[in-house]
Amino acid sequence: MQTATTLDMLRNAQAGLRAGGGSVALVPTMGALHEGHLTLVREARKACDHVIASIFVNPTQFGPNEDLDAYPRQLAEDSAMLEAEGVALLWAPGVEAMYPSGFVTSISVSGVSDNFCGAARPGHFDGVATVVCKLFNQVMPDKAFFGEKDYQQLAVIRAMARDLDLTRPHVQDIIGVPTVREADGLAMSSRNRYLSPEDRANAAALPREMKAAIAAIEAGADVGNALATLERRLVEGGFASVDYAALADAQSLAPLTSLPPAPARLLVAARIGGTRLIDNMAVG
Repeated sequence: MQTATTLDMLRNAQAGLRAGGGSVALVPTMGALHEGHLTLVREARKACDHVIASIFVNPTQFGPNEDLDAYPRQLAEDSAMLEAEGVALLWAPGVEAMYPSGFVTSISVSGVSDNFCGAARPGHFDGVATVVCKLFNQVMPDKAFFGEKDYQQLAVIRAMARDLDLTRPHVQDIIGVPTVREADGLAMSSRNRYLSPEDRANAAALPREMKAAIAAIEAGADVGNALATLERRLVEGGFASVDYAALADAQSLAPLTSLPPAPARLLVAARIGGTRLIDNMAVG
């Protein structure tokens, strides 16, 4: 596996891959890899001839009181894991390579970014859209792979790529891969390692209570009552607070007050200990 830390290194390595023929997949990450990330790599390898993975802890998607400094960084371990999975090229730029002196551009995607994590973390999705746009332009992949655990992020990226005409020729397909879960149902996340043993045990209430709310909604329960019950049970189960629990259209992410004939999604963000966990599941 080759590793590039500057744009010139990336372009030279990428040209070498392209010269040999075949399609290229991109798997963007912030590192601290787990089985969810490796699943993205495996799906990318099935779909394309070469996989380029990126590791970049993007400062522009962190708010002033968030965990940028504490976010786990383990480049050597992550690199070894990616190499073992058959990644051809690791793009691991520093902040100065991604945001050189004088960088002033930001991309904002309205609509899908307005609610939920967009409301709870102002500016977060501007940072996501900007860095992913840069990654698409830098790597120019045929396909890009993202986890559905960050469902709103995936919707923002798809809208950004559509609106900025990045789907041709750079990214023909933006592919969402289903959430990978622990044995007790908790969605795999790099932030799970922040949890104390007690909080980790209590965190299993999140997927459990989400499934209960979905069952109630699909059985005809009032959506507002089902969501209120979900929030109450999370707090009773050890969560400190719930940022949001919402039913939304699966494509537009418009909030819903009743179950529609079209696909819907239950989205939740809740805090336990000092950690904010997010999850989502299909409804209907």
